[in-house]
Amino acid sequence: MSDTTPGGETGAESTEGETESTEAEANGIAARYEVADGERRLTFSTGGGEATVAQNVEGYAMLKVRPGPAGDELERYYGFDMALDHAAELLGVAVNDLPVPDAAADMGM
Repeated sequence: MSDTTPGGETGAESTEGETESTEAEANGIAARYEVADGERRLTFSTGGGEATVAQNVEGYAMLKVRPGPAGDELERYYGFDMALDHAAELLGVAVNDLPVPDAAADMGM
């Protein structure tokens, strides 16, 4: 996973409901971290493909990998690094190319 810089990362907090989001972009891959519907979601997008890593907001559950924010669960992982590896595989990119917003860096058990 690549480090993001303050210049490459933007954050926004919604005033409606309890949705919070942060975005980052690097290596042609966009990453969006959001907290919504009782989940923390990190969605990567590139070349028309998407992969989402999700965890409950309490942070004690395994990470779920999906083909997008609303997609069906493909696999569960304890470790964030393993979930990122699967997300990168779904997108056909190297795991080190995935930009991870600071707000999502503590996902996993």
